[in-house]
Amino acid sequence: MLAKLLSRTWWMLLLRGVVSILFGIVALRTPGITLATLVLFFGAYVLVEGVFGSVQAISGRSENEHWVAMLFSGLLGILLGVLTFMAPGVTALVLLFYIAIWALLTGVLEMVLAVRLRKEIHGEFWLFLAGLFSVLFGVLLVSRPGAGALAVILYIGIWAIVTGVFTTVLAFRVRGFAKQLQSTGVAGRAG
Repeated sequence: MLAKLLSRTWWMLLLRGVVSILFGIVALRTPGITLATLVLFFGAYVLVEGVFGSVQAISGRSENEHWVAMLFSGLLGILLGVLTFMAPGVTALVLLFYIAIWALLTGVLEMVLAVRLRKEIHGEFWLFLAGLFSVLFGVLLVSRPGAGALAVILYIGIWAIVTGVFTTVLAFRVRGFAKQLQSTGVAGRAG
């Protein structure tokens, strides 16, 4: 049951949300950041996100028949992070397409997971909104590849904060679901 997996690892969702928000704040507060620094910062962010996503998928593989989709998303983040570190001199346009593809793929996967979760927990729309926002962000980046590096940094900062907030809200909703499961189990044993 996907809801049980998420409720057991709700803190990973919270950590992912907080890291995303912090990444967004740094991007917005330092818009003059050099492109090379942005490339390395993005690589670290995506790598951490991918590791947490992969661990979450693997730890719940016995409870979730769709764990492979979660694992694919995590491995994609790890691959993108490694590629970013291997080629830090990548141009702004290539970085833009890296980010756009990652946002599109993870956004679609998040929306699919949200649809699957709708029967198990309330509040899954936060995950759907995060996925939708990521897809829209990816489309925006692909449709405006000629935007300057400063504009791209601002887009990335806003996207990271919004998806981080959605993921953080989802983490607390899932945590509430976990408490509800525990109280139901306790009530069931008492009865």
